[in-house]
Amino acid sequence: MAGGLLEELSGPECVHLLGPGGVGRVAVVVDDYPIVVPVNYRTVEVDQGIVVIVRTQPGSVIDRALQVGFQVDGIDAAHRRGWSVLVRGLLGHIDDADVAVLADEIDPDPWVGKRSSWLVIRPMAITGRRLRETETEWAFSLRAYL
Repeated sequence: MAGGLLEELSGPECVHLLGPGGVGRVAVVVDDYPIVVPVNYRTVEVDQGIVVIVRTQPGSVIDRALQVGFQVDGIDAAHRRGWSVLVRGLLGHIDDADVAVLADEIDPDPWVGKRSSWLVIRPMAITGRRLRETETEWAFSLRAYL
């Protein structure tokens, strides 16, 4: 079977694929090793582009991080195609006063309760790739079976 074609995504395509939010993964380094944690997220437009909002448990490994990777994917396994967007950035805490005013607009609506630490990822770089399928090379003829 032929392989797929890998192509780089433009910045605007990456931002579009991040969409308003959903489920992504935050990568941080803990004790000299990377870990990756799934999170609910929401993107918010700001003057400089976008930021990614997540909520986590106070004191968690994400809550203590300063630099993070954030990744979102869309995968179509049946057709061997998909895309991946990676945000590398700085993590900061959102002030309680801002949360009180903006909560309805920025809440990523976590699936797990007790997520009272509101965080913002300020992107330093947003990159992405798309895997497109190429023409399938059949290893056998279907006519022999019909």
